[in-house]
Amino acid sequence: MKLEENISLASFTTFKIGGKARYFTRVREVAELEEVALFAQKEKLPLLVLGGGSNVLLPDEGFSGVVVKMDVLGIEFNETKKGTEIVVGAGESWDELVALAAQKELWGLENLSGIPGTVGGTPIQNIGAYGVEVAELIVWVEVFDPKTGSMYRMKKNTCKFGYRDSVFKHKAKHLVVTRACFLLAKKGLPAIEYRDLREYFAKQRSAPQTPSDVRAAVLSIRSKKFPDLTKVGTAGSFFKNPIVSKGIHARLKKRYPDLVSFPAGFGKMKLSLAWIIDHVCDLKGIRVGDAGVSGQQALVLCNFGNATAVDVRALAEKIISSVKEKTGVVVEPEVRLIENSTQ
Repeated sequence: MKLEENISLASFTTFKIGGKARYFTRVREVAELEEVALFAQKEKLPLLVLGGGSNVLLPDEGFSGVVVKMDVLGIEFNETKKGTEIVVGAGESWDELVALAAQKELWGLENLSGIPGTVGGTPIQNIGAYGVEVAELIVWVEVFDPKTGSMYRMKKNTCKFGYRDSVFKHKAKHLVVTRACFLLAKKGLPAIEYRDLREYFAKQRSAPQTPSDVRAAVLSIRSKKFPDLTKVGTAGSFFKNPIVSKGIHARLKKRYPDLVSFPAGFGKMKLSLAWIIDHVCDLKGIRVGDAGVSGQQALVLCNFGNATAVDVRALAEKIISSVKEKTGVVVEPEVRLIENSTQ
């Protein structure tokens, strides 16, 4: 284990925001996690694990504990009666995995193309896009418990997946994801029920034949909605789309006839928060310091230069308050907001 001290964390997040870590280390082998955990326990320091840093906002004052950059790699393909299982290290690039699966003509991951970050973060967040959630494809998640030093696998039904949610955000948030197993299909049907995808292929006047066709469509759609990570600091969608009862939806629809929404199952409706921010609150493009709402997609908050975590949090609170005031709807962040010395 190689420990570095007082390392700036901004470059390890896609927001390009964050102070210094008291201690910083990279973990390339699962066995190294036990050594790191023992050090943190001995020094009575909190532990923070970073993958691609794509769904996190770190504090300006940094993190006065141990920050672990998860770089555990490895991809294995196993054929089963149900399909092709892919066992992947937590440090692997998510989008490179999706590209590889599409190249091998394996169905399942293609709708999740273009999402930044690493594999380890996908079950924690239960990432989703264009009608697909990663929970649908997960077989098991391998985790390390820094409190006990034990390693074990959690089957899908024990992960308690929900909309951008899992047990790893709650009572199991101390667990470190080390690997995940996904089940993909050699033969499948494209999931293009999502409106943007339907419209894309309608314009193309063709139907997708391969996972690569769907991947190309998703990447094209995303390029018009999300800013370039190489040019602008962002964590992608900062907020969850609110899920409300049909009664609340009907009330809002009466007040705002053009309100964009989608069925969410169990008698619920998912509201387009981007539409509300833009058309109801008129906040698209607003800034606090160098933090601002993207002009392409109102769910996305950006660092347009030298934004601080304080700027981003103030902007987020402004949006949350405005939505609550105008619609009565409570908005929750999708991005993990890290406090100093906490997980």
